[in-house]
Amino acid sequence: MPELIKLYIKSALWGLVLAALFVAILLWFNIANLGALVFGSDSGVIAVLALWISNAVVFGGVQFGFKIMAMAERDDTPRGGTWVGPEMQPVPIPAKASKPQRRTLR
Repeated sequence: MPELIKLYIKSALWGLVLAALFVAILLWFNIANLGALVFGSDSGVIAVLALWISNAVVFGGVQFGFKIMAMAERDDTPRGGTWVGPEMQPVPIPAKASKPQRRTLR
């Protein structure tokens, strides 16, 4: 199996674990009255499952992105460059001052 696929599976599993921990904390501390709502409902299991899976997708994606970005090699070459085009010079533009208008209250 390619290394990238193994890394993705590991990240997805870490996402499942972290999401389970996150959902457990949400329910235990009854944040936004979520625990009482879930435990007092007939379809609370489905709500917890949906919350767990959706957070697992997010946390797994973050784990995978973090691992991929951490693989980058450090490039110490200077970034940017020099301006190749003509030298920029400010040009004054004359503008007429308008006459202030009086505002009347109605």
